[in-house]
Amino acid sequence: MSSSTPTLYIEGPALWAPTLPGWDIARATLRGEGAPTDPPAKRPAPQVLAPAERRRAPDSVAIALEVAAAAVAAAGRQAADLPCVFASAHGDLAINDYMCATLASEPTLLSPTKFHNSVHNAAVGYWTIGTGCMASSNSVASFDATFAAGLLEAAAQCACDHQAVLLTGFDVQAVGPLASAVRSEGMLAAAMVIAPERSERAVAAFEWSLATGPAQPIALQSEAARALKGNALADALPLYEALARGGEAQLALPLSARLALRLTLRPL
Repeated sequence: MSSSTPTLYIEGPALWAPTLPGWDIARATLRGEGAPTDPPAKRPAPQVLAPAERRRAPDSVAIALEVAAAAVAAAGRQAADLPCVFASAHGDLAINDYMCATLASEPTLLSPTKFHNSVHNAAVGYWTIGTGCMASSNSVASFDATFAAGLLEAAAQCACDHQAVLLTGFDVQAVGPLASAVRSEGMLAAAMVIAPERSERAVAAFEWSLATGPAQPIALQSEAARALKGNALADALPLYEALARGGEAQLALPLSARLALRLTLRPL
């Protein structure tokens, strides 16, 4: 069974990975018309942060803010006015590994800055401070279905409040003993603005619904996307491939073993 919901619109899709550092490169590469960046790009330096904060921000925050700013700019929106949903399966796993190791060995040496950056809503906190955003903000985690859960949260909020919402997803490399328990490779971040009405900046419309039953895995079409599937945010890749390639697409993104988010995507 499914429940139909209002048509919404995607503005300013943004993607960042070391091999796909920005939507222009990513769109061409995911369409098979370009090549991944070689050598891979270094982590971005998000300009929404003051220099001191930029230096202290971990990789997870840096990539999240990079795509969030790119999406807002491409959508022609004002960050201070946009409610936002930030989604990450694991937060910053390198900092979590540091925290666990330090607490187990020398707890009095724990860095206050590292502790500050270890909380799951660190990225959205940096974003709202850096942009002066006073609108609502949420931080979402749902393991392998994290981007889909974030998309559902943002779409529901947009439909209910009839207001555009920024969606940002990000995950980084698993390190240390945590890497044996959770899987995440490299760095990947994606963002978009979801709007309740069509604007001149909209690139696609989508109808969405919830459906019971498991969603079948979606085969990635490009080698560039398949190279990123080890990241915990990989559930975002089928949607971004569809946006890059244009044309209509039917997607079913898993939310759990018994629930899926179905999308019908139409280019504008």
